Amino acid sequence: MATITTRDGTTIYYKDWGSGQPVVFHHGWPLSADDWDGQMMFFLQHGYRVIAHDRRGHGRSSQTATGNDMDTYATDVAELAVALDLRNAVHVGHSTGGGEVARYVAQHGQGRVAKAVLVSAVPPIMVKTESNPDGLPITVFDDIRAGTAFNRAQFFRDITMPFYGYNRPGATVSEGVRENWWRQGMMGGVKAQYDCIKAFSETDFTGDLKKIEVPTLVMHGEDDQIVPFSDAGPLSAKLLQHSTMKAYPGLPHGMPTTNAEQINADLLAFIKA
Repeated sequence: MATITTRDGTTIYYKDWGSGQPVVFHHGWPLSADDWDGQMMFFLQHGYRVIAHDRRGHGRSSQTATGNDMDTYATDVAELAVALDLRNAVHVGHSTGGGEVARYVAQHGQGRVAKAVLVSAVPPIMVKTESNPDGLPITVFDDIRAGTAFNRAQFFRDITMPFYGYNRPGATVSEGVRENWWRQGMMGGVKAQYDCIKAFSETDFTGDLKKIEVPTLVMHGEDDQIVPFSDAGPLSAKLLQHSTMKAYPGLPHGMPTTNAEQINADLLAFIKA
């Protein structure tokens, strides 16, 4: 397996295929680089170099007990970018991966990043606070913590229904997609996944978004049941210096999988623009 070892001794697994301009994919919680297979094959066939890593504690990377926070995630990406000499790269992040992209580009991406994409992403901040009164109550994330820590196998299976909008009337449910989500989730370390819930829900990315200077595409489904549309995508687009906002009526949180053809086409158009 292709890996790097970070300065704190963590092993980070990654995929690196093809040549050309790098497109780097950052996965959501509690998944792995495999969640981007459909996008990686698409962009590989269009002449791009495609890279995706398993975040620390997830997939095939070390099941870390420490460092499961956004600052460390971004530092890990920075070390990977140096190791692979990634320049003029486009960084694409889904859900928690969108927060990772925002933190990395803002703090480490100077001179290496051409564009960024936030897909169904957690910024600016998910949890309800005095400055974010429309956010989700902390009890929502406490329930996710409890399900992850003590009932992970069943909880991970159940959450796939709202994740992909399969609980909506008339939805065509793919059991293969659900099982692949579950497989990826169960590969990771429960302690790291537990800690990551705080990282994706309570990290405030407002300052990161304001600092990003590269063109950034924000893509968000209006029927997102995991990261609600109104408190995420449009607010991030307003904070970014050079943003393009694309809203998708009726699409779920997992739209890169359920609507891959549409999402891939829009990503390609933005990268080529």
